[in-house]
Amino acid sequence: MRGPDGAKTARRKERTPQADGASARLYDRELEDLPAELRWREWMLRVEAVLFAAAEPVSREMLARVVGRDCSVDLLIEDLRADLCDRPYEVVPVAGGWQYRTRPRYAETIRAAAAPTRAPTAALSKFEAMALAAITYFQPITRGDLSKIFGKEVSRDTIAALRNAGFLASGPRSPTPGAPYTYVTTKQFLTAFGMETLRDLPDIEALEDAGLLSRREMAAEPVSGLSDEDDQQED
Repeated sequence: MRGPDGAKTARRKERTPQADGASARLYDRELEDLPAELRWREWMLRVEAVLFAAAEPVSREMLARVVGRDCSVDLLIEDLRADLCDRPYEVVPVAGGWQYRTRPRYAETIRAAAAPTRAPTAALSKFEAMALAAITYFQPITRGDLSKIFGKEVSRDTIAALRNAGFLASGPRSPTPGAPYTYVTTKQFLTAFGMETLRDLPDIEALEDAGLLSRREMAAEPVSGLSDEDDQQED
């Protein structure tokens, strides 16, 4: 005669194969019962659903979880982008993954509608934007070295504003006296500005030649938010 513990063990043993079978049937990645053409189409729809629902760029590894083991995620994305060629949105490579983005030609239309967007980019002051540009091109960089670029102190308030926007993170300590922290840009920075990697940055000399960036203007820009405490404290 089995006691309560023995009965529970037996019930667990009886349920385990059934539960495992249910789990195995819960999500079918391979779709082997479908013809090849329909299988591919279903995989495309799955990828599209994940991208549509995601709040941030989706990596290749994440998308691979919903398609067949031997399925090429890159080819699925290529076909999906072709399907969307006449739509006002597209799938773009961003920050090491993919994300839905409205096509640039519709930016004015969206602004005119004044509709709330999913993830509005933080509003930066002119100097904060210039400081972010300098950090982007010269990272990892300390606050002291950043001040040398502008020819004047860059305040902790400026760094804090960029951190709060999610654009900056602490990098490795600098091998200079006091070992101050350096600053580097984040994945959120890539996402906000629609870049896959930092290699997508335009050439800084080309920006200067086109009149879109001026180091002289950087040095002339007044800096707000300074305090005695900022001048006395080290990073």
